[in-house]
Amino acid sequence: MYDVKFETFAIGGSTYNIRSLQDKQQFHDPDGTAENMGISSATWSLFGNVWPSGLILADIMSHYDVAGINILEVGCGLGIASLIANERGAQHTASDYHPLADEFLQENNRLNELPPLHFERCDWAEAMPALGPFDLIIGSDLLYEPNHPALLSQFIDQHSSCSVKVIIIDPGRRQQGQFTRRMEGLGFIASFERATEQQAQSRNFAGKILQYSRDS
Repeated sequence: MYDVKFETFAIGGSTYNIRSLQDKQQFHDPDGTAENMGISSATWSLFGNVWPSGLILADIMSHYDVAGINILEVGCGLGIASLIANERGAQHTASDYHPLADEFLQENNRLNELPPLHFERCDWAEAMPALGPFDLIIGSDLLYEPNHPALLSQFIDQHSSCSVKVIIIDPGRRQQGQFTRRMEGLGFIASFERATEQQAQSRNFAGKILQYSRDS
C-alpha cells in the first residue's frame, strides 16, 4: 500500500489542506490496472505529488474571473487549481488519466469542506464527444513525454468552445516549443509570461505561463 502525507498551502489569501503521496517513490498497482493503462512504475506516482507548476496554476485560479464560463483542468493530478475553482463556484470539470486521481481529488475536497467536484477520466488519444466544449482549459506540467504535444493539442482542439482560452504552466520542458507550434497550427494565438518574482521564489518555479486563445 502507498504512504501519504498532509500539507497546508497558502493560496490567494486562504489555506488549503492537501493529501498527497509521501514521496515520488510510492507505487501501488496490485491488480495491474495502471500497468494495463500504460502507466509504468516510474511514472505512477507523478499524479500524487504537489509540483511547483500546479501551485502557480492554483495562484492564477485564485483570482481568475470564473463567472459564466465552463472550465476544464486536464491532467489535474491532485487538482489544487480545481479545488480553488470549485470553492469559487466555477462550472468546472477536473480530468486525469491516472486510476487514483479521482479518489485523491475528492478526498482533498472533503478535507477542505468543499462540495463534490465533477471528474472525468480522460485519455487524450480517445474521442470523448460527451465531454463537451469548454471556455477555459487549464493544466500544469503536461508536456513531459515526446508524444504529449500532439495528443494534448488535439484534445484541446476537440474540447474548445468557439471562444476559448488555454493556460498551461510549463516548468521548461523541451516539448514546449513543439506544443506551441501545434497550437498555432490549430488557429490559436500564443503568448507567454514569466511568473512574478514573488511566485518564482515562494513556489520555486522558473518556467513559463503559456497562454493560447482562439475565436472562431
